[in-house]
Amino acid sequence: MANPRNAAEGRRQMFESFYSVIALVFILVACVELCDASTVVDVYRLIQYDISGVPFGSRVASLNHHAGSSLFAPGSDLSRTVVILPLRELNETFIREYIEQGKPLGGLLLLLPRIFHPENSETVGGYVDSSEKVNMKKLLVDLEQKLIHSSIHYPVYFAFEDEDLDTVLADIKKNDAAGQPATATTGGYKLIVTSPTPKKLVSPTITNIQGWLPGLKADGDSNQLPTIAIVASYDTFGAAPGLSVGSDSNGSGVVGLLEIARLFSNLYSNPHTRGKYNLLFGLTSGGPYNYNGTQKWLRSFDQRLRESIDYAICLNSLGSENGLWVHVSKPPENAYVKQIFEGLSDVAEELGLKVGLKHKKINVSNSRVAWEHEQFSRLRVTAATVSGLSVAPNLLENTGGLSDTREFVSEAAVVQSVKLVAESLARHIYGQQGKKIDIFADNTSLAVNPSYIRSWLHLLSTTPRVAPFLSKDNPFIMALKKELADHVVEVNLQHDVIDGMFTFYDSTVNTLQIYQVASVTFDLLLLLVLGSYLITLFSFLVITTRGVDDLISLFRRPPSRKAKAA
Repeated sequence: MANPRNAAEGRRQMFESFYSVIALVFILVACVELCDASTVVDVYRLIQYDISGVPFGSRVASLNHHAGSSLFAPGSDLSRTVVILPLRELNETFIREYIEQGKPLGGLLLLLPRIFHPENSETVGGYVDSSEKVNMKKLLVDLEQKLIHSSIHYPVYFAFEDEDLDTVLADIKKNDAAGQPATATTGGYKLIVTSPTPKKLVSPTITNIQGWLPGLKADGDSNQLPTIAIVASYDTFGAAPGLSVGSDSNGSGVVGLLEIARLFSNLYSNPHTRGKYNLLFGLTSGGPYNYNGTQKWLRSFDQRLRESIDYAICLNSLGSENGLWVHVSKPPENAYVKQIFEGLSDVAEELGLKVGLKHKKINVSNSRVAWEHEQFSRLRVTAATVSGLSVAPNLLENTGGLSDTREFVSEAAVVQSVKLVAESLARHIYGQQGKKIDIFADNTSLAVNPSYIRSWLHLLSTTPRVAPFLSKDNPFIMALKKELADHVVEVNLQHDVIDGMFTFYDSTVNTLQIYQVASVTFDLLLLLVLGSYLITLFSFLVITTRGVDDLISLFRRPPSRKAKAA
């Protein structure tokens, strides 16, 4: 007769094995929806920042919801849905309800046309009509301003249209149109971004770069030479820090400064053609934040240097084909202002360019600075901004955002703008005002170099430059320093902390995983099939190894302790 204790032990082990198998089945079923990865995409999060403690931008980074499209039914609860929305399908109702009014949303993935990709250097197919590109750009500009000036309590990401995303979105639209949106019950696509809670950037720095071309001083002359400053702000700001390349604002201005430095270095390298002006070149940071870097840079000057500056020319957005504007703070009747504008106008007429003058007074009691030259004007230094923009931008506007890409910058316009500024400066430095002399004539060793401009414009158009996310030794900053040092002397960096009224948060670029998930009905059916199979297999194994009686005994109620004692 079998030992009752051994029989009980055998049953216990059999039950443990059975339970282990069942547990494994449940784990497998629970993982079913995570086993069919559809695609992986690089996504760029909407910037998160504060101004004087007031929150703006997207306040959340992580994402884990089912996907929906623009075909969702009116009145739908989208609090657990990530809406995938191509820019071309954006409408005012959605913007008003879910961005401006803050209706709950699980998340928003905005798909941008490839023409806005920083790596795009040539015209992309599908946009033969230039008016279509212009309309798309205007739509994106308007959307970006609404996004960066709103506080949004769900994750917002940007990605670029491609075949994989188009296929996914087509499936989602098909289900939405059929009245079967993705849910845990019906299945569909699930979007997941795994990201920790965004953290504040501690003491973000801004870095200014300056260099000199010293003028020629006559023997025995103890007087300090006058100085002309050429300045451009190199950093950007936009809805997505990882995409803010600012090809025009202010990549074109930086390119212009570097080319002007190269042109005058050729002249100043020879004592016979060295001018009697010191040339000061400044690549400043913090431009989008009231030109904070320019302010700190100027305040680092001693009074003697500041007083030696005859005037400063600030370069901004030179890639427009619609002409240039000279923006000033001092009245047009001011001698230096007249000299600057007349010098530019004379050269512009020869080049067939349009140049206008815009005068805007500054309010010293207001910290808001619209143009870079206004920081000079606050310190009583004559300055002007040469720009393709006719109107002073608002705070965080025209600062190199999503739409400011290489696709929309005219290389020819940058070349012409550089020649305009360089020629007018040279005529002033060498006393040739009013004369039709071409110092930087085409097809000479002193000519403006379109290849140089093209190469630097390409680099700037593929390099995001939002200052708080650039370290002191960032490769791009080091590249700018090295390039400037190739043409001028005494190049150095000035590091400072950005104005405390601005606070920025990390987690700007992430990876989006898109999974095609099965419905709960499918999971339950699979569980039922697997369970039935395992029960049948288990019963077969017990019968063949131990007999039917042992199988029945597994489900028979064990005798009570009293019965055992009896």
